[in-house]
Amino acid sequence: MKLIDGKEVSSAIKEEIKKEVSEIIDSGKRAPHLVAIIVGDDPASHTYVNNKEKASVSVGITSTVYKLPANITQEDLLETINFINNDDEIDGMIVQLPLPDHINKDIVINAIDPSKDVDGFHPMNVGKMVTGEDTFLPATPFGILKMLEYYKIETSGKHCVVVGRSNIVGTPVSILLSRKAYPGDCTVTVCHSRTQNIKDFCLQADILIAAIGKPNFITEDMVKKDAVVIDVGTNQVKSDKTKSGFALVGDVDFAEVSKKASYISPVPGGVGPMTITGLLLNTLKAYKMKG
Repeated sequence: MKLIDGKEVSSAIKEEIKKEVSEIIDSGKRAPHLVAIIVGDDPASHTYVNNKEKASVSVGITSTVYKLPANITQEDLLETINFINNDDEIDGMIVQLPLPDHINKDIVINAIDPSKDVDGFHPMNVGKMVTGEDTFLPATPFGILKMLEYYKIETSGKHCVVVGRSNIVGTPVSILLSRKAYPGDCTVTVCHSRTQNIKDFCLQADILIAAIGKPNFITEDMVKKDAVVIDVGTNQVKSDKTKSGFALVGDVDFAEVSKKASYISPVPGGVGPMTITGLLLNTLKAYKMKG
């Protein structure tokens, strides 16, 4: 078994980004600029945005965070987005999800200029992804592709089973891995909460991607020998082994499944670091698209 170390892959890619950004600055041009908007006080969202800010700064990308109150009106949020859309000094924008219940997520995503949508959620960018055009890829699926690429894992002709069908991970990664490209050229099956006999499908997987949001859902008896296992899950469970009383676990029973897998990504330290790396790659891409 080989560990798919997201921290190692992320560090290698960030060094490449840092070098490119340094060359941009040395040539007398401004650095790429990423803006994050966060609404309300969700602790997980604030932690995530702080990590994005640190990662941006570490590679020389300018980072700005708009912290808006939970009771902001949808209209005022849209005005903020429009202001950022029209600022030529800003290359990428993300609106951290989830948003408060009184704000329509889809209206907000649609309001972002597609050329600054470095999360890859705007319908225009999703459409380009589906048709295989050059665009911003959703950060987590993008990160998964980069992990497969880094470890030179063969994907052509392989059966990839994706457990989970969210618009953020499951659906886009299934599309990307079915494309005529590397990583890609897989035969892809998408399973979800309504799939019957889900174990039977998982046992067919050469590459198994777990993104269903249920702790330790994928057990050893659901994985065939020498499968590649990518765990996207981030679930908090009670633990008497940590000071906080909680531990972060994935959707895969790592201890047991790792005995059968040829490659496996851990939680934490697997896909997580790669999500932010995907965002940085998209921000650099947005900057370069401006010419």
